[in-house]
Amino acid sequence: MSVRSKLWEHRSRIYPLVLVAAMFAVWWYRQEFPSETQKAFDQRALVTLTGTTFGTVTYNIQYLDPQQRNFKPQIDSVLQRFNESLSTYLPNSEISRFNQEGLIKFKLPFFYPVLEASYQVYQQTDGAFDPTVGPLIDAWGFGPEAPVYPDSSLVDSLLQFVSFDSVFFDSESVCRLQEGIELSFSAIAKGQGVDVVADFVRKQGIQNLFVEIGGEIVASGLFIQEKPWVIGIEDPTAELENRRPVVRVKLQDRGVATSGNYRNFYERDGKRYAHTLDPNSGYPVEHSLLSATVFAETCMLADAYATAFMVMGTEPTKSFLQRHPELDAILIYDDGKNALSTYYTDGIRSAVLE
Repeated sequence: MSVRSKLWEHRSRIYPLVLVAAMFAVWWYRQEFPSETQKAFDQRALVTLTGTTFGTVTYNIQYLDPQQRNFKPQIDSVLQRFNESLSTYLPNSEISRFNQEGLIKFKLPFFYPVLEASYQVYQQTDGAFDPTVGPLIDAWGFGPEAPVYPDSSLVDSLLQFVSFDSVFFDSESVCRLQEGIELSFSAIAKGQGVDVVADFVRKQGIQNLFVEIGGEIVASGLFIQEKPWVIGIEDPTAELENRRPVVRVKLQDRGVATSGNYRNFYERDGKRYAHTLDPNSGYPVEHSLLSATVFAETCMLADAYATAFMVMGTEPTKSFLQRHPELDAILIYDDGKNALSTYYTDGIRSAVLE
């Protein structure tokens, strides 16, 4: 098994999740329905689907459909095809073949869009997001293998294999320009999978829907009784058994993803190493940002930007967001006084529930 073969599953473990879900939203609004007749109708129209994908990652899907259609078999089929393109744990997937051979022509419709989105975020963040960072992840021990605790010479030698500029692609194919370059979309493809499922459900004529895969989310339209979908963003410092939402946010017609580092680190010789690695330096990041929740037009972009922001840190991310009003974010960070502070972009403040 290759060192990247479990990255789908690994990322679902190491990133703090957006605490949802639609059942969470049901709880918040359960006692607010003014009409029992309408409530009964809407609840009959509510379809809930659950399952697993990307190895052991769970999904939760809800949509309002008066016909009560069950699309789980079709959704599982869509996700299987998605895996056959972008999952590194399948040896014959398109991405696995690229990593082995260095050149492939696309047969499925998923590889090119994720390359386009990845390159957009890579350029805009000056390389803070880079899907070729896998060798560093493995060396620092945040892949499936044991860490090797790299010294500066090993880090420098691995950095030659971290460069998305060494990947050339168009709408039909992708090739590497340097031997040893490999791709892993573990920091963006789960978000893309959410978009793919949401698009499938919309194509069935359904407008009110909620799709969550491993904590990445798309919500469209409204929930029961024309109430908004609601998500909770958890306290990144809470222990796993005591996870709780510190912010509740209304979500409509957007994708959202959260990345963070607080629980995901190891200590060696008295030093803490965060799992988020800076592709430019080759080292784990050291800054005050604990979690970044990003709201974007697509979940794929939200996923990638959330990862990039965890590399960039608090102040550079704030500056970036001021230049990119198409994005919204909630940043939770250490204020330097042993307390948490929260930053909201202007566009998301009105969606925050007190």
